[in-house]
Amino acid sequence: EPRSTCCCLAWTLLIVTMNILVFCMNLLLLFVIFTIVLLPTIVVVYFGFQCHSKVLHSAARYCRSFLDDSSSSALIILGFVIMSPLIVAAMAIYCSLARRFHLLMCFQPYSRAVYKGVKWRWYEEGGLCRCGRGWNTQVKAWV
Repeated sequence: EPRSTCCCLAWTLLIVTMNILVFCMNLLLLFVIFTIVLLPTIVVVYFGFQCHSKVLHSAARYCRSFLDDSSSSALIILGFVIMSPLIVAAMAIYCSLARRFHLLMCFQPYSRAVYKGVKWRWYEEGGLCRCGRGWNTQVKAWV
C-alpha cells in the first residue's frame, strides 16, 4: 500500500542520504586505489618537474648532483608513459573490489520510499555483508 505524503518524504530523504553515503564510500575507495596505484607516476613526474630548470629548478642536492634538464625531461616523459597502464590497472582493481563486495548493489531505488512493506535490496539477497556465503554469480551489479 502507498505511504502517506510525510512518510514518503521521510523515507525518500533516508534513501537519498543512504545512496549519497554509498556513493561517497565508493568515491573514497576509488580515490584510495588510484592514489596507491598511481604513486610511482606521481613521484616520477614530481621529481622531473621539480628538478627541471625551466619549471621549478629546485636547489636540492639531488637535483644538482643527479638530475640535469635532460634527465628531468626523461623522468617527466617516463611518468606520463607509465600512467596509462597504471590507470587501467587501478580501474581493474576497483572494478574487481566493487564486484567482489557488491558495492553497487547497496544503492537503493526510490520505489522503497513510496510503498509500505517493500524490503531493502540487500535484505532480499541475503544480508548486507555477503562475505563467506555462496554468491549467485549471475547477479549483476547494475540489476
